[in-house]
Amino acid sequence: MRVLLVGASGHVGRMVLHHWQNSLGATRITPQFRRTSHAGSLAWDPLKGALPLVDAVKVSGSFDAMIMLGGVTPGLGKKLDINIKLAEACLSAASQAGIRRVLLASSSAVYGARDGVAFTERDLCIPTNDYGAAKLEMEQVCAPWRESGIDLCFLRIGNVAGADALLLNIARAGPKEAIEIDIFSDGRGPIRSYIGAQTMCQVLQSLCRYPSALPQILNIAAPMPLAMDALADATGHPWRPRPPSEISHQNIVLDCNLLTSLHPFHTYDTRPSEMVRQWKETLDS
Repeated sequence: MRVLLVGASGHVGRMVLHHWQNSLGATRITPQFRRTSHAGSLAWDPLKGALPLVDAVKVSGSFDAMIMLGGVTPGLGKKLDINIKLAEACLSAASQAGIRRVLLASSSAVYGARDGVAFTERDLCIPTNDYGAAKLEMEQVCAPWRESGIDLCFLRIGNVAGADALLLNIARAGPKEAIEIDIFSDGRGPIRSYIGAQTMCQVLQSLCRYPSALPQILNIAAPMPLAMDALADATGHPWRPRPPSEISHQNIVLDCNLLTSLHPFHTYDTRPSEMVRQWKETLDS
């Protein structure tokens, strides 16, 4: 099997690529970069047309699937509508190159905020920030591509350990510089749906190889959510509690039952220590 990874230079893309290249599976990965001299990669800017991808397919054969992790992440002044243009460009290129399955990164931010009840793929989406609204619009604009024969699956991804705010803050802090974590009245921090980078890689491999049509929407996270203070403890980095604001939600999580029917998780995939191990392996590399 051959898989094209679009967005290999992004934070999640780099971690997934590392674990994919070190896995023992038979699924070959070709990373895409806008400009590259790396052997075995594809130099292609989707916003400039499909020709480089089409030419690569003519030379080396088609890809069985495209994983699209590229896009603009939240940040002040960022043009989030580029996510829509980039997604449409990748789907158009996939169609021209004969790629019949596309896994397109969306975000759990499309759901909005609801404390204590896990979001399923069937729930109404009421995003509370511009990033979530842009990702939801991307899904709506791109959904008709399924009617063209592409097996398109929107991945509503939770927190990928190492690309999330908590571990990014820890990575940027000095060894003895304590970070702050909201601690609620029960003595625990925010509870969120997380997935380790290596587990994420394994999930993507399972979805690429899945023999039947995929669901249109999939929540992507480990089956059991975790408390962010437990994740911080697993790193060994110092932290101190702070009171949450009045609008903070403690428990915003995903229901991943549909994903568990498509991918066999291990019990350790939900452990904070294992997620930290997977993250630190990418740092060490």
